Amino acid sequence: MHSHRLGDFEVDPAAGELAGPAGREQLDPKVMQVLLVLAQAAGRVVTRQELLEKAWPGVVVGDDAVSRCIYQLRRHLRRAGGDERHAALVETLPKRGYRLNGVQPAAAPSAPVADLVPGNPAGTAAPDVAARAAALADTAARAATADATPRPARSRRLLAAVAAAAVGAIAAAAAFFRQGEPVRQDPLAGAQFTRITDSEGVVPGVALSRDGSQIAYLARLDGRVDAWIGRVGSGEFRNLTQGRVPEIDNPARSLGFTPDAAQVTVWGRLRDAAGKESIHTWAVAAAGGEPHPYVVDDASEVEWSPDGKQLVFHPAAPGDPLFVANIDGTARRQIHVAPYGVHCHFPIWSPDGHFIYFVQGHPPDKLDLWRIAAGGGAPERITAHDARVSYPVFIDATTLLYLATAQDGSGPWLYGLDLRRRVPQRIGQGLEQYTSLAVGAGGRRLIATRTTPRTSVWRVPVLERAAREADAERLPLPASGGRMPRLGPDYLLFVAGNGSGLRRRGTRDGTVTELWNDRESRLVAGPALDRAGRRIAFAAARDGATRLHVMNADGSGLRILAAGLDVEGAPAWSPDGRAILIAAEQGHDTRLFTVPLDGAPIVPYTADHSRDAAWSPDGSFLVYNGAEVGPQFPVRALSADGRVRTLPDIVLPRGARRLVFLPGSTALVVLKGDARDRNFWLVDLDSGQERQLTDFDSGFAIDNFDVSADGREIVFDQVREESDLVQIDLARR
Repeated sequence: MHSHRLGDFEVDPAAGELAGPAGREQLDPKVMQVLLVLAQAAGRVVTRQELLEKAWPGVVVGDDAVSRCIYQLRRHLRRAGGDERHAALVETLPKRGYRLNGVQPAAAPSAPVADLVPGNPAGTAAPDVAARAAALADTAARAATADATPRPARSRRLLAAVAAAAVGAIAAAAAFFRQGEPVRQDPLAGAQFTRITDSEGVVPGVALSRDGSQIAYLARLDGRVDAWIGRVGSGEFRNLTQGRVPEIDNPARSLGFTPDAAQVTVWGRLRDAAGKESIHTWAVAAAGGEPHPYVVDDASEVEWSPDGKQLVFHPAAPGDPLFVANIDGTARRQIHVAPYGVHCHFPIWSPDGHFIYFVQGHPPDKLDLWRIAAGGGAPERITAHDARVSYPVFIDATTLLYLATAQDGSGPWLYGLDLRRRVPQRIGQGLEQYTSLAVGAGGRRLIATRTTPRTSVWRVPVLERAAREADAERLPLPASGGRMPRLGPDYLLFVAGNGSGLRRRGTRDGTVTELWNDRESRLVAGPALDRAGRRIAFAAARDGATRLHVMNADGSGLRILAAGLDVEGAPAWSPDGRAILIAAEQGHDTRLFTVPLDGAPIVPYTADHSRDAAWSPDGSFLVYNGAEVGPQFPVRALSADGRVRTLPDIVLPRGARRLVFLPGSTALVVLKGDARDRNFWLVDLDSGQERQLTDFDSGFAIDNFDVSADGREIVFDQVREESDLVQIDLARR
């Protein structure tokens, strides 16, 4: 294999590999092509349009495809290089494009240019294209050697080798993408959409029988979530579980039909007297009856092979190990397990039964599609969203549909992926958001949960008793709503409804002032105020990377800290206000780092998986979220000098990461319950005693909150999703 040197790295386009001081990385084909285009430019700014034209020749894709590849390229550079300065080799120039810095020359390859295309067998490029590309490479090399000035000539000559390789790879890629059938621009073109529910309480979770005749879905009624079932076209549904399966409302696929459609499987959770949680797969006859344990009762997300003879599933264990077994649960064998802290969800079989496709990453919004051979082996990454990805389904042998949030965090939207091209395409540009998806009738019929989220901000007093919904008061905000509220000395800070702005509402006069707005960015977590309420720190995603921002409470003095650090989760100010604690990905783990405001070096704060920290009122220790195992995570603590502090066992549900100390105490205010039935609890970190602070009605979905300086009031946001089921019948192809 032939390689080229870029700074501290060796790049092997044919193998799709990037090797650096800290290791070797495997790049997706499109990421490699973007790298080659940037290398060809040799320090020149490359516009997004130029990248689209050269790396996706003849294919229509959105700008977010470029952002995803740039983000992935920086991540590979960081991992292979071993530190943040290597990721900074790819520079973003706002409103202009991208530039690759630090390109070092290397010898020209002798291999045919077609061999440089990742995943493209030698000789597959059309002969005339290969010949023209070879001529371009030869011309570039001769032009570089024509200058007699020693140093510039040597630099140009060697850079021309990289440029020639890039030209060849791009030309071969163009030939490759012109082969075969044209990319399907919209798999749903000509489809018929039919709304099939018109009732409150529909929540994410759908299933469709293989013949496309029966639908099962989840809905909340009388304070609980149940599975409902009905025949397509009847308009009538009946409660299948009737409260007999506890805690069905899970963050991954909860429902399924057995291949013969005789039973519906339901994933539920149980808690014993000590509070220990276990997961179970139950089966209920489609005609009705008592739930009973399914053949793999200790597992979840059961999915059947195309011939109905095998199962794939995973237990709730670290790394969500994927198992394949016979239909009766025998011959159980593990085919994959993710690293600790990484999750695997939504496993499905390919139509030919050769592969298992699944979603892997850090929930909720650092996920992608992967696949692995049904017999095991090395997993292969299919997409580079690094977003909230869910519910993949096949509509034919090569076309996957799935749900994913966009690069700015909006959505989830419906995406399509032709596995021969592997270029994700958002389907439709409307405002329809989808939260679950199922397929049947040989890929000709889909059932989706379509939702419209509504956000608002409320406050509730901390009482001796558990406050009820009637005790809460909605705060007047602009029509777009608000999220992630934070309380300052004389103002309420909140995130604008679409996540691209920060606003401040005065507590005296109610005046709303916009502090920050960037339509190309989106806040990924709640902002943080320093102890005086004079400065704000927040993390915002843009161009595929998330950066830590800091500004004054009046919106002035905005700047980005630690530009090379791709951060995650919510920031936290140090007690002295001189630094910010924020999580960032390091290898497969997410760890806390200290970012000084004065530009001093960034220092790792924790060695284990950690994020979303909060300092105690006296600054003597901090608490943080540990790695998720199943749909929950532990709360851990460190003293100010870095020693482990012992805590009572505190396990919180996924999505309830916000930790706030009650002022002047060592008690934490936390959220407990499922996504649409959460309440506030007070946990004393010394005694372990707990007290319920609110007893809201079901459906009062709380996402984020803050506590007033006197500890007498909680402000929180409420997210209501008005959902319904939509039947999508595809046009015959």
